[in-house]
Amino acid sequence: MDAVTDPTFAPRRVSRRIGAIAESATLAVDAKAKALKAQGRPVIGFGAGEPDFPTPDYIVEAAIEAARKPVNHRYTPAAGLPELREAIAAKTLRDSGYEVKPSQVLVTNGGKQAVYQAFASIVDPGDEVILPAPYWTTYPEAIALAGGTPVEVFAGEDQGYLVTVEQLEAARTERTKVLLFCSPSNPTGAVYPPDQVRAIGRWAHANGIWVITDEIYEHLTYDGVTAASMPVEVPELADTCIVLNGVAKTYAMTGWRVGWMIGPADVIAAATNLQSHLSSNVNNVAQRAAIAALAGDLSAVDEMKVAFDRRRQTMVAMLNEIPGVECPTPTGAFYCYPSVKGVLGHTIRGARPLTSADLAALILDEVEVAVVPGEAFGPSGYLRLSYALGDDDLVEGVSRIQKLLSEAH
Repeated sequence: MDAVTDPTFAPRRVSRRIGAIAESATLAVDAKAKALKAQGRPVIGFGAGEPDFPTPDYIVEAAIEAARKPVNHRYTPAAGLPELREAIAAKTLRDSGYEVKPSQVLVTNGGKQAVYQAFASIVDPGDEVILPAPYWTTYPEAIALAGGTPVEVFAGEDQGYLVTVEQLEAARTERTKVLLFCSPSNPTGAVYPPDQVRAIGRWAHANGIWVITDEIYEHLTYDGVTAASMPVEVPELADTCIVLNGVAKTYAMTGWRVGWMIGPADVIAAATNLQSHLSSNVNNVAQRAAIAALAGDLSAVDEMKVAFDRRRQTMVAMLNEIPGVECPTPTGAFYCYPSVKGVLGHTIRGARPLTSADLAALILDEVEVAVVPGEAFGPSGYLRLSYALGDDDLVEGVSRIQKLLSEAH
């Protein structure tokens, strides 16, 4: 009896490839927090990685003007508006010193599409991708969708969440094709110093390993720290390097969905072919808004950074007051990534959380504060809290966590 005639046979409704994808943990936490708020509960959410500021007025006005022009009501090139690709190339040279041609730029529907298409364009089944952990929750899913195998390399709070060349070399095999690199980091806020960026880039080049480097938080740094761009620090790597970026974090444009990837011409051409079938061109009005954003100065992000810096210092100080919690000071992005290993295993209001997922659930249930557990980004034992929210909510939310965890025994 075959599958056609076997009455007990049930065809698979969802493909193995798509069925294996985990839901975005950060978006799930944010959605749950918003749902509870909609029910009238006083939930404070530290889950979403998006600025709480409105998009600057001059960018919004550019979009309004663009929406009135019929030319923006039509299909445009899949790779992006030529004017935007030129603006991205100019911005890249201005901000990081990396000189690229507009033909090396592909405009994508947000940074996530750039991540997916980067892996899809260079990874084959069986290829291994070295993935420093803690990592952004989307990276391993994008690697798996491309048929690759993520190989995690963990650096904890004792290393400032920065992996070393020695760790990367220990993880390298004959199947290693790519290194994913993210600095400033989501979820830890760690920023690699230029000498370490150079060392890692030279190691990758010497071993014929591609680098996909995510620079979405490049302008959000503190304490005099700057984010070094790997192809600038290691120019010989340029032919095997893909740079990911977008307007979301710098200009408070998370909902506008404009990102990009920069890379060798043949890879960008291949990724453009993929995008032409996947989603065609990015929303034209959003692209026009992105042109305005990139053509302007960085005064908007400078203003946001003042608030982020203040909130960062407040959150780090308050978290480190909690017994059993250790929170290194982040120097980039807008996240704190405290270790809560000293709290796990203790009894709190009758519960005994053994993992950071258990602890995050307890925090939400008991004090109505939403945080993302470390399991979303690698090993258990950590929480991610975004400080891209109002000062009052930040203090209130962390105060609730302080009070709850002070009861641990």
